[in-house]
Amino acid sequence: MRVIGRPEVLLLLLLWRVIAERRNIAKVRFKNREQVKERRRRRKMNGNNKNGGGGGASEYIRRHHRHELKDHQCSSTLVRHIKAPVHLVWSLVRRFDQPQKYKPFVSRCVVQGNLEIGSLREVDVKSGLPATTSTERLELLDDDEHLLSIKIIGGDHRLRNYSSIISLHPEIVDGRPGTVVIESFVVDVPEGNTKDETCYFVEALIQCNLKSLCDVSERLAVQDHTEPIDRL
Repeated sequence: MRVIGRPEVLLLLLLWRVIAERRNIAKVRFKNREQVKERRRRRKMNGNNKNGGGGGASEYIRRHHRHELKDHQCSSTLVRHIKAPVHLVWSLVRRFDQPQKYKPFVSRCVVQGNLEIGSLREVDVKSGLPATTSTERLELLDDDEHLLSIKIIGGDHRLRNYSSIISLHPEIVDGRPGTVVIESFVVDVPEGNTKDETCYFVEALIQCNLKSLCDVSERLAVQDHTEPIDRL
């Protein structure tokens, strides 16, 4: 297997291998009940994470991050605070045709036809992950509200009926313009897996993406360089 030279990718690979190895012995469980309770408590807090509290994000979540959750699905919301202005972060997030600008697991992306609502993209995933390709549809792109939504409709992976929403909101971080990034998802729980372990894996994947988005955005902010936005 080719080793990917990014700590985030290696961390996710290690996570997946641990889960796979434990499933060969028995159904994966958290070490104790307190871990399960803590994870449920965190999800009820609508995305609070180590990067800061989510109190100010509650209204944004209620307004923009609504998912119709079915019995066989799981959902979660994550929050990231970035020391870069919204317009700069959005210049990366809105690029449905180039997710590899900040997503470390994407090696190649091809969009079919014109870039518009309903457009499809074929994503190639870097080797070593439990997937090779993903077919994704653009559900929403709002340059005014800074909203992007995608839905996975095919590919070589287990994330069935996966849908995500990402929204960006301005804030002040250390006296400078910053951005609150909120990403939520809903996905089917694969047969043989639990809701907790499914959410755990997807959350780890999103955390890696958001960490990379933060690094790239803050580096661009230092360089004071933003790509122009070409609206649909």
